[in-house]
Amino acid sequence: MNPAFSVIFLTTLIGVGQGFFLALYTGESYAIINVLPSQSQDFYVLGSVISVVFLIAGLISSIFHLGHPERAWRSAAMWRTSWLSREVIVLPTVIGAVTVYGFVHYMGWDLTNLGIKTGVTGDLTLILGLGGVLVTFLLFLCTGMIYACIKFLQEWATPLTVINYTLLGGASGFTFAAVFSAYMAPGLVNFYAGWAIIITVAAFITRGASLIRNAKIRHKSSLKTAIGVRDNRIKQTAMGFMGGSFNTREYFHGMSMLFMKSTKWIFLVLVFVVPVILLSIAFSQGSTSLLIAAFVSQYIGLIAERWFFFAQANHPQNLYYQQVG
Repeated sequence: MNPAFSVIFLTTLIGVGQGFFLALYTGESYAIINVLPSQSQDFYVLGSVISVVFLIAGLISSIFHLGHPERAWRSAAMWRTSWLSREVIVLPTVIGAVTVYGFVHYMGWDLTNLGIKTGVTGDLTLILGLGGVLVTFLLFLCTGMIYACIKFLQEWATPLTVINYTLLGGASGFTFAAVFSAYMAPGLVNFYAGWAIIITVAAFITRGASLIRNAKIRHKSSLKTAIGVRDNRIKQTAMGFMGGSFNTREYFHGMSMLFMKSTKWIFLVLVFVVPVILLSIAFSQGSTSLLIAAFVSQYIGLIAERWFFFAQANHPQNLYYQQVG
């Protein structure tokens, strides 16, 4: 497939936003049971704003992939059968949930405002945040299933697609949370950096598993199945026309195998190796600059990873159009 950078930025930006919100809620949950120190309302308010900014930035970037942006509302019409339509519905829901979560923190409301006394500080935001967590994971599911449900693209058609979207978004979000806490709540830096390392390692295992799986795929389609001829001597010498077309532009990236292999190793290093090393050093030294470098490295690597993810999918139609006589 030919990767669209609008979709690459959509998936990576909302992944950071989702992961960062999960980090905020995790920190608040731990604080309520006194595992972590409590933070001011400003910590959660500003964090929610930043999470929403990431989510909206991803939403805006997706518009550039549309041929007719004015018809974008129609993309939600097929929600009964389309994972894309479900994503279009769930993404604004996540934005709304995070916004409400931050607003309630800003107002300082709890269940006593509703006449309910629980004796738990932040009980209302804990409940609202849990709803936000559920729709956040639902968004990961919808985004991953857009690709995992396409059976004829065998590189995508695996549960690992959804798992990788979730773990990579969580890793980038927790890494950013470590950066954020370095400025807003230094006492949480080691907590977020530690979880960022754990999630990044888990993502490395599952992403590595998907790379190994895809390297061993035996594609079901071939020249023989395409034209219904079983002879092993079939050889394609022309694609049927002299110039390029939509098929040759949109369903094949046009890059060399060397470029593909280089991109794979670049994202493996930038997404996994470099952040884990930098986060580990920052964990012991408390260096904010190393935390920033870890997030920047990981996000740049995620752009390369997402490009590789899309480009690696081999559309069966390429059997017809990738040989020029």
